[in-house]
Amino acid sequence: MDISAEDVLAVHQLYGRQSHAIDSGRAADWAATFTADGEFHSPSYPDPAIGAAELTAFAERFHAGCVDSGEVLRHVVSTVEVIPGGPDTLTSRAYLQIVGTPTGEASRLHRLTTVVDDLVRTPAGWRIDRRVVLRDD
Repeated sequence: MDISAEDVLAVHQLYGRQSHAIDSGRAADWAATFTADGEFHSPSYPDPAIGAAELTAFAERFHAGCVDSGEVLRHVVSTVEVIPGGPDTLTSRAYLQIVGTPTGEASRLHRLTTVVDDLVRTPAGWRIDRRVVLRDD
């Protein structure tokens, strides 16, 4: 099954919206890039966030930690591979770098990870149904 250029572009746009939302503290907007019962699993955090309320709370805590530390964090998604699934599903693999810049200091790489997303086409466009983050330690 081929993937349309329109769908690949839509996945890239989804990742752009998601990165800008979490970096700017728009927690509900970040959570809205997932399905209503979407899942976020990462070895960097003790428990997964599942569902809109938990996803929003996770993003709120993440951004509050950045504000408290005085560091600006940026999520940089690259090397995106979109793999066909069923008629309204895709899988995506991408590298995610989290870069931090403390006030008045040089930027540094916090983490380099791989994200593996199960994506679902919804009436609002592509959304992440399940994200698994793999750390490159």
